[in-house]
Formats: sequence, structure tokens, C-alpha cells
Amino acid sequence: MRLSFREAGQGIPLVLLHAFPFSSAMWLGQREGLASRCRVITPDMRGFGGSQLGDDDPSMDVMADDVAELLDGEGIERAVIGGQSMGGYVTMAFCRRHPDRVQAVILADTKAAPDTLEAAANRERAAQRVLSGGDLTDTVPNLVGPTTLADRAMVLGRVRGLVQSAPPAAVAWALRAMATRPDSFDTLRALKIPALILVGEEDELTPLTDAKAMTEATPDAHLEVLPNAGHLSAIETPESFNKAVASFLTKL
Repeated sequence: MRLSFREAGQGIPLVLLHAFPFSSAMWLGQREGLASRCRVITPDMRGFGGSQLGDDDPSMDVMADDVAELLDGEGIERAVIGGQSMGGYVTMAFCRRHPDRVQAVILADTKAAPDTLEAAANRERAAQRVLSGGDLTDTVPNLVGPTTLADRAMVLGRVRGLVQSAPPAAVAWALRAMATRPDSFDTLRALKIPALILVGEEDELTPLTDAKAMTEATPDAHLEVLPNAGHLSAIETPESFNKAVASFLTKL
């Protein structure tokens, strides 16, 4: 699997893995805002954007191995690997499967705990609904915080457009991959590299309690709460997100 990707800048490789059900398009603010500090690489995970879905069974491990193949293709031995929401799940899978290729970790608005049985069942129902012609636009208000809902009409419209453009087969595949992901707390405890944990102050899907749990489990982790942001902090408040990432990269 050769992932499609967009990149900007030069220097230390920073790989940013997108949230569900988006594509590398969500990282526009990061490619523009961080290109002066590093080489920002933003892949389309399989099935999204310009990447093919392939025939593999749904799995976070498969998605992590895709990222490793991308690094191989670009001649990159080690990189800073980061992800938001689903991208965070893939980041933790990457740390588990390719630990020697990770220089540092960024986990934004995500969690290390696996799905409960109820959550996994909800994902399967959503997968079947999408494959039957339904969509996920009803989830948009939950993806952003109250500040975005009230004051950022353009951001809300962008999020809605990205959700509506997601391919149904990729959406279902990713839902099933997330539903079967393992507990990643042992992965975090084993990390011997710096980690930045970011969470939107208004994130209700993976709230501050999840971010604190990951921070406490990770030996060398720094937690930063981003004001006036919900679950999609990189899109809602890109300036704050980029400032936190830039400061983290400076300390490496």
C-alpha cells in the first residue's frame, strides 16, 4: 500500500495522521503553520483522500504499517509521529510495531483505552448505515466544541464538507478497525521518547480525563490543554495547536 500524502517544509520529519473520517486535507493549517520549522508530512490513510482502500482486514496495525511503508518510500528512518483522534490510535499502533522509527510522539484528542462492547457495537451499526447509503453528518456537532458551534461558521462548514466527502467503504473499514483496536496503555508505558499530549478544553468525545490518563502512563509526557477547542483542535484552533507542537519540536 502506497499512501497518498501532502507535505510542506524541510527539516525534522513530522508525520501527522488525520482524524476519522477525514483526509490529509484537515492538516492544511499545520502544513502552512509549521512548514518553517519542520517537514510536515500528512498522509491520506487507506481509503481516504487519494489513497486506495486495498483488501486487508480492518486493523490499526495495518494502518500503522502503511505509514512505515510511506517512510520507507521517502527514505526516512525516524520521524516525529503524531495523530488526532483515529490518527492517535494509529500513532500508538505505530509505536507498538515500529518503536525504533519514532523520534517523538504527539497524541491529540485521542485515548489509549479500547472500545467498550457498546461503543464497538455502535461503530458496527454506523458502518452498516453508511454502506446502506446513510451518512455521518449528524455526528458533526459532536466533533467540535461549543465555541466553534457558536462562533466559527466557516470551520463548521469545512468540517461538515470533509465528513460528507468521506468514501463509504473507507468509513466502514475505519470504523471496524477502531472497534477492534487493543488497549494501548502498555504501549505508552514502554515509550522511551518524549510525548506531547494535546486535548481541546471542550472535547467531549475524548475529554481531559483521557488525556490525563495517557500523560500519567507515559514516562516523558507533557500535557497541554487547548482553550476554546473541541475534539478537532487542529482544525478549530490551529494557531494554538501549532504553537504547542512548535514548542515541543524545539525541545527535541
